[in-house]
Amino acid sequence: MTASGQGAPGFSFSRFADTILPKLVIAPTVVACLVGFYGFIGWTAWLSFTESRLLPKYEWAGMVQYVELFGNDRWWTAMQNLAVFGGLFVFFGLAIGLIMAVLLDQKIRGEGAIRTIYLYPMALSFIVTGTAWKWILNPGLGIEKLLHDWGFNNVVFDWIINPDFAIYTVVIAGIWQSSGFVMALFLAGLRSVDDSIIKAAQMDGASLPTIYRRIIIPSLRPVFLSAFMILAHIAVKSFDLVMALTAGGPGFATDLPSIFMYQHGFSRGQLGLGAASAMMMLFTVAAVVMPFLYSELRRERRG
Repeated sequence: MTASGQGAPGFSFSRFADTILPKLVIAPTVVACLVGFYGFIGWTAWLSFTESRLLPKYEWAGMVQYVELFGNDRWWTAMQNLAVFGGLFVFFGLAIGLIMAVLLDQKIRGEGAIRTIYLYPMALSFIVTGTAWKWILNPGLGIEKLLHDWGFNNVVFDWIINPDFAIYTVVIAGIWQSSGFVMALFLAGLRSVDDSIIKAAQMDGASLPTIYRRIIIPSLRPVFLSAFMILAHIAVKSFDLVMALTAGGPGFATDLPSIFMYQHGFSRGQLGLGAASAMMMLFTVAAVVMPFLYSELRRERRG
C-alpha cells in the first residue's frame, strides 16, 4: 500500500469513505422506504381497481370498488365522524397547546415539572389512553359514579354510551394526549423569537397581550403549519384510540374510515373495498395537507 492510502491504481480509500460508503449505508433505508411505503401504496391503489375479496386479484375491474364505497352508508357515517372528530381535535389541540405554551413562556416557577406533566400523556400509546378514558367515562366506574358517591345523584354523564355524544369522548381523549406535544412545539417557537423585537414593542408602549397577538403569534406560522399537519394526519389515521375507547360504537357512532378499512379489508373479506377506502384516506390527507404546504412554499419563495 502506498503512502497516499491507495491499495491499487485508481483506488483511494478516503474517496471511497467520503463518497461511496455513505451511499452504501443509506441505500438499504432508501430501498426499504421505496418498497415498504411507496411500493405498498401502489399495490393498494391497484387492488382498489380490482374485484379482490378474501385474496388479492389483479384483473382490472375499473371503478367498481369506488362505486360500492360511495354507495355504502356506513362509509359516509365514518366520514362524517372524521369531520367532527378531526375538526374539533385539530382546533382544540392547537388552541390548548398554544395557551399552555404562552403560560409557560412567562417563566413561571416550576416550569420544568409542569412541562413534564403536560408532555407525559404523549409518552403513552393510544391503546393505554383509550383504555384509561374508557374507565374514566364509564358511568358505572368513572366520573358519573364519583359524582353520585359525592351526593350529586341527578348528574348524568353517559357520553360514552350515548350515540349522539360518543364521538366527543374520542375528541377529549385525543386532545388530552396530543395537546402537550403541541405545547412543546409552540414553546420552542416562542423561545426562538428575538427578544429585541419584544423590547422594542414594549418601549413603544405595547401591552403584553398586544405583543403576543400582533408580533409573536403571527411569527409562529411555520409552527402552526407543522402542528396542524401532525394533528391532521393523527386524526385521519386514528384507529387504536377509537378501538380501545369505543370500538367504533355504540353502533357506528364513532366509526372512522380507518376502522371501516380494517374491518372490510381484513375481517369481512372485502380486500378491494378496503383498498379503495384506504386510498380515499390517502386522498383526504393530501387534500388537507397539500394546500398548506403549497402556500408555505410559495411564501418562502416570495420571501
